[in-house]
Amino acid sequence: MTQQTNNPENKFTNDYFEKVNAPYELFQEWMVDAQKKEVNDPNAMALSTVDDQGMPNIRMVLLKGCGPEGFTFYTNLESNKGKEIENNPKVALNFHWKSLRRQVRVRGIAHKVTQQEADTYFASRPRKSRIGAWASKQSRPLESRFALEKEVAKYSAKYAIGDIPRPEYWTGFCVEPIEVEFWNDRAFRLHDRFVMTKDVTSGVWQTKRLYP
Repeated sequence: MTQQTNNPENKFTNDYFEKVNAPYELFQEWMVDAQKKEVNDPNAMALSTVDDQGMPNIRMVLLKGCGPEGFTFYTNLESNKGKEIENNPKVALNFHWKSLRRQVRVRGIAHKVTQQEADTYFASRPRKSRIGAWASKQSRPLESRFALEKEVAKYSAKYAIGDIPRPEYWTGFCVEPIEVEFWNDRAFRLHDRFVMTKDVTSGVWQTKRLYP
């Protein structure tokens, strides 16, 4: 049985990619497609970091913004990923949209967003999620579920009225890409792979096709 694809017309030709000046343009197009097809969290992405021993870590996070500056997500700086990024900002991202049979891989450098950006996004979150940011000592040992619920109750009472401020340890990172690869499923595993690499001197993106 041959492997089926959602893109039988193979529109991803060399010419198609040559018309793309920067990866975020095509990524946003693919994200729109994913938002129409993916049942849950089309903005979910795997984030890879390394610890101080050089061991890799990977986990799923949610993309909250994408543009010329890069790919943005938010986290607790005291979590494992927060500490690892601050120690080594070289990270990788991976988006996999199973319904579309597409994948995007990103390698780049993570930079903190501004305090204003962090404040604005934090204020947009559901109230219970903002309480959760205060209640959860992310990545650290938890003696019981009850202990977490006590923390939630404590901060719910503390911030029962008025705005909930953003914790200093809660912020975002923007991953500035240096390489972005677009992968599109084709029959018999003869997939389309195009990689876009940023020239560090000129800032111009260069595109080439890869063997599958």
